[in-house]
Amino acid sequence: MTDYFAAPGRFFRGNLHTHSTLSDGALAPEEVCRRYRDEGYDFLSLTDHLLGQYGYPLADTRPFRTPDFTTIIGAEVHAGAQDNGELWHLVANGLPFDFEPPESPTFFAKDSKESAQSLAARAVAAGAYVSIAHPQWSGLTQRDAESIQVAHAVETYNHGCANGADRPDGFHALEQLLEQGRRLDLIATDDAHFTEPDHFGGWVMVKAQENDPDALLDSLKAGAFYSSQGPELRNIVVTDAEVVVESSAVVSVVVQGHGNKVKAQHGLSMTRAQVPLAKFAASPYIRVTVIDAAGRRAWSNPIWLDD
Repeated sequence: MTDYFAAPGRFFRGNLHTHSTLSDGALAPEEVCRRYRDEGYDFLSLTDHLLGQYGYPLADTRPFRTPDFTTIIGAEVHAGAQDNGELWHLVANGLPFDFEPPESPTFFAKDSKESAQSLAARAVAAGAYVSIAHPQWSGLTQRDAESIQVAHAVETYNHGCANGADRPDGFHALEQLLEQGRRLDLIATDDAHFTEPDHFGGWVMVKAQENDPDALLDSLKAGAFYSSQGPELRNIVVTDAEVVVESSAVVSVVVQGHGNKVKAQHGLSMTRAQVPLAKFAASPYIRVTVIDAAGRRAWSNPIWLDD
């Protein structure tokens, strides 16, 4: 069983990728936090672009915390060029305020003293939870993805990229890394700028004992969360013969594994599904997707079957 479903605590809803007027967003930090809080989110990480053209901002959102809403200090960080010549984008949640910004003056990639690989490693060493941002939107190559050795997750659904560019996901990049044995998780985010319908569409549900930045970061790093556009995952139990999935009402439960290994069940208002695992005998991992009647999805993190 994925331990976090039975672990003490509760699920907290949060967005890990958001922007404000400190970089290229339309709303002030306080207003961004207010909107997420009033929308029912438990936490937010405001991740403005850590670029010279904006003065390398690391947003201090601590004044906007309330007894029921907290914030994780973070930024979208940039250094070096991808294979296609575009600037690297990484999301770092949990950065300390004394984090030394990379030499990245603008959104245009330039030769710099630091590579994206070095920047990711430095952010992780500083305590951050690091994700590879919007692979499809960025035009990320597989060689690019493989080069980031220390990331915790791949951003596999980005609501802003879905609505603003029709390039929403990073599942192919994630799957290729999983095939290599890389134990990465996946996150859904908004990447909200509030300049188009790019908000309140993708989030993480983090299991923690309290809605505290450190506790949330610990749970993120432990993989104790799932990602969603709406449906709830309520339990996943893996036995030798099957995976049992409990959720809010959905019409499809899909189990994915190595290569083309997939098994699905379909029905009306399903809240429990038992999917045989015989097809996954040679797969080192599985992950679960549930889809509701409106087409909205929730995704588990990869479950490694040798654990």
